[in-house]
Amino acid sequence: MVFSSLTFLFIYFPLVCVVMAIVPLCWRNFLLLALSILFYGWGEPVYIWLMVFSTVFDYINGYLIYRYRDHKRIAKRIVWTSVIGNLSLLIFFKYFDFIAVQLQQLHIPIQPLHLPLPLGISFYTFQTMTYTIDVYRKEVTPQKNIITFATYVTMFPQLVAGPIVKYKDIAQDLESPRRCNHYAYGLQLFLCGLAKKVLLANCSGEIYMQIAQYPVSELSIALVWMKMIAFMFQIYFDFSGYSDMAVGLGHMLGFSFLQNFNYPYIAKSIKEFWSRWHITLSSFFKEYVYIPLGGSRKGKIKTIRNLFLVWLLTGLWHGAAWNFVLWGMYFFLCIIIEKYLLSTYLERSASWFQHLYTLLLILIGWVIFSSNSVEEMMWHIQVMFTGNGLVFWNTLSSFYVRNYIVYWILFIVLSTPMMSRMYQRYNQTLSMRCICYVGSIVLFILSVSALVNDGFNPFLYFRF
Repeated sequence: MVFSSLTFLFIYFPLVCVVMAIVPLCWRNFLLLALSILFYGWGEPVYIWLMVFSTVFDYINGYLIYRYRDHKRIAKRIVWTSVIGNLSLLIFFKYFDFIAVQLQQLHIPIQPLHLPLPLGISFYTFQTMTYTIDVYRKEVTPQKNIITFATYVTMFPQLVAGPIVKYKDIAQDLESPRRCNHYAYGLQLFLCGLAKKVLLANCSGEIYMQIAQYPVSELSIALVWMKMIAFMFQIYFDFSGYSDMAVGLGHMLGFSFLQNFNYPYIAKSIKEFWSRWHITLSSFFKEYVYIPLGGSRKGKIKTIRNLFLVWLLTGLWHGAAWNFVLWGMYFFLCIIIEKYLLSTYLERSASWFQHLYTLLLILIGWVIFSSNSVEEMMWHIQVMFTGNGLVFWNTLSSFYVRNYIVYWILFIVLSTPMMSRMYQRYNQTLSMRCICYVGSIVLFILSVSALVNDGFNPFLYFRF
């Protein structure tokens, strides 16, 4: 992380809370901008200039688009300048080495630069692009105050890993600062997200890493399934946990960020899964790529073309590697087959079958996503569905069921809305509110204890 977890929790986070509580509202955006730059610069001082450039670049583009709003051709050129400029930065830092390696295969002498990936570049470049596009569409008026606009771009809760926040969604919050009316809710959401990350994602990640270290001779079919199921839970609790922390912090600072996850593993189709998983990214591609290309309004062939482009870009957005491209194409095929061949049959089938079908396809998708090579991906799929010479069960399989049974149950239960529904049903009672407050404190203590005692604290989506 940019700060170490404990530094963030016990120094930076309290500092932000105190400063935001005591300063006059008219100073809020300026101080939040300063604190966000401190947050980013603590771990990435070299690339502050890149974020500053992106901010100034699109602030000017937004102003020029509005100025020439009655000259559509000029305004359109400025939009394209914004899009091409932002994508050029993203492609250079995120994809140059990947492109260079592919060109080397064709005997074209281009050397990779091995530059570190700037934190959050995939998020803040998308955000500034949505601003200029929305100004062009006349959905928002351009922000005249560059401090306010820079606060939007650099806002630390969602700066490095989302959710993707469109300017039009928080324009009112930026322009009319207010004291938070939902501070307790925001704090509870932040603590739940922290617990998801530290207590659930880290544990499932450890299971995944432990099984991955065993030689093939010690594995079984069941163990490979457990390994990939552990990764499936890790990436969900990891990313949704961070999103909950970001949304919770947003509430505490007076901003209403959109929900980014809505229990995706209860989906009954791949289409529904993607309406629940990383919602702000799906919304971005739908609103700024799929619909402008024509969506599904121009016939089946163009709809398939549009979906192909969206899923190709979705795969590439996650990383410069062939497994991410294959992952995007895999879900493209799932969506197409489901849309044109299976939708009628799925709707008529039993609910349990729809869930099982969807979870199986999602799990295969995570096999592709997590693999470092095509060979590794194919080996996992072969073992999971054919055995590939491995026994179904062995003593190691029993060990990971017996020793982690409580965690497996928690992973399953907490990836469903069961607890949330109980809270919504009984949250009006004083006893339930007290239980929630005490529970939040307990979760915080357990999370801090885990951070202090365990050095294993990866965050998967920082690399995207």
